[in-house]
Amino acid sequence: MKEGKVKFFNESKGFGFIKDNESEKEYFVHVSGLIDEIRENDEVTFELKEGKKGLNAVNVKLL
Repeated sequence: MKEGKVKFFNESKGFGFIKDNESEKEYFVHVSGLIDEIRENDEVTFELKEGKKGLNAVNVKLL
């Protein structure tokens, strides 16, 4: 599991971005990949899965 911080999340559109604490990379997250509800600045754990346009954060849970 990776740890990161929710940089941006648009609830009405159902997507956002998570910044990885280690690599500083940002990953796309879709509402379908969430386990818990998330908001901007939440600390989360996540896994990466290959999507149509690169790696996506999935199984996103609050820390």
